[in-house]
Amino acid sequence: MLLELEGIRKAFGGVQALRGVSFDLRAGEVHALVGENGAGKSTLIKVITGAHAPDEGTIRISGQDVGGMNPTRARELGVAAIYQQPALFPELTVAENIAIGLEPGGLLRRVRWGERAARARMLLDVVGARLDARRRVQTLSMPEQQLVEIARALGANARILIMDEPTASLSDQEVERLFQVILDLKARGVGVIYISHRLEELPRIADRVTALRDGSVAGVRAMGETSRGELIRLMVGRALDAVFPKTLVEPGSVVLRVQGLCCRASGVRGIDLEVRAGEIVGLAGLVGAGRTELARVLFGLTPADTGSIAIQGKAVAIRSPRDAVRSGIAYVPEDRRRHGVILEMSVAANATLATLHEIARLGFLDAARERELAGAYVSRLGIKTPSVETPVGNLSGGNQQKVALSRWLATQPRLLILDEPTQGVDVGAKAEIHRLMCELAAQGVAVLMISSELPEILGMSDRVAVMRAGAIAGVLDRADATAEHVLDLALGHKTRAAS
Repeated sequence: MLLELEGIRKAFGGVQALRGVSFDLRAGEVHALVGENGAGKSTLIKVITGAHAPDEGTIRISGQDVGGMNPTRARELGVAAIYQQPALFPELTVAENIAIGLEPGGLLRRVRWGERAARARMLLDVVGARLDARRRVQTLSMPEQQLVEIARALGANARILIMDEPTASLSDQEVERLFQVILDLKARGVGVIYISHRLEELPRIADRVTALRDGSVAGVRAMGETSRGELIRLMVGRALDAVFPKTLVEPGSVVLRVQGLCCRASGVRGIDLEVRAGEIVGLAGLVGAGRTELARVLFGLTPADTGSIAIQGKAVAIRSPRDAVRSGIAYVPEDRRRHGVILEMSVAANATLATLHEIARLGFLDAARERELAGAYVSRLGIKTPSVETPVGNLSGGNQQKVALSRWLATQPRLLILDEPTQGVDVGAKAEIHRLMCELAAQGVAVLMISSELPEILGMSDRVAVMRAGAIAGVLDRADATAEHVLDLALGHKTRAAS
């Protein structure tokens, strides 16, 4: 056995983060670790990497007890972690980043540039990265940075590799490439601990899966002998048919009508689309099909060149986000950490940013009114936060998304555009966000939902509009919206089900 943890306990103040967790990893195995936010995954990983010392329990690596684990010793024992946001120095080159931690230190040590470059090229070749080792990391894409981190881990003779949400920001093609790298690592005898909220990808990559719940192990399963439904039950303690709690609402009048919409800068062309009150329209398509670009046009971030937009039968000119908000349009963007919330600001400040005119008097902010409004949305959306004064950056991904939603719900929108509303959140938070979408639809809000997750599109949509090359390839009613029909349209094949 490569790694064994027995009876690991860890508390922070009065909060018990880990309650006697046992976990093991074999050489050449991918062992998935799943659980809701707050289940204990991050704390367990920090124990393995030496960032946290356990209060109780035993750690064994290759059969040997390890006491006094710290990050330096963990690296020496072959433990490496690759997080969702790569921990590289952007101003340094690929070769220099790979060299950090691998080359001996010392004031009088001379850098052997030729050897450094040759080692970097060799390690990059091992992981299949066709990169120039002289490039600065800041010029690399996210998947390229991940490959650099994997190359550095192999250079340090890592035998235990921890991957935390490695596919969260990758396209389908990039995911396939990463999976091939993981299979190659398995063949080399490396053990991989794979953490992901994307349960649908686990059967393709994992050998076993451990589910954590409330700091304890809820179950360990061979991947081939379990199902997504069983994993969800283990994670949340109940059957979660409510992951997609779709309730059918009789559509009302047309809220959004788009005709002939084109934007040369965004590649959006000839869009005809309607969304009715009480309706959730899913916007599907492959990466690069133009879904986010269409959302940005509708919200005035990249205004249309030609075509018309009407809100509740009234033609509107949307040249800026201000115009969109005044017309009753709200937009929750895909990258919530960059564009959805301001991490350094409080929950209260984030939740009221779009409605400052309602909480200001004579140009001065009414702090009490701000807290009152924010508190109402914390309660309504079930945002888990110590207080409304807590910085949003301290919250989990699912709760950050709810804060982003609360900001726009406060504007009482007629049309709500959601771009990847549940990306990177656990199944519990996903179900809560889906339930909120259904509640809004029942209240007459028109919802346009962009998602790369086909189960989400099929589970939550009343109709599905499929985009391809900047245009709408077809629109499917819920009864006709199957995975095959959606993919046919996305790939340019004709289907009789589409209107």
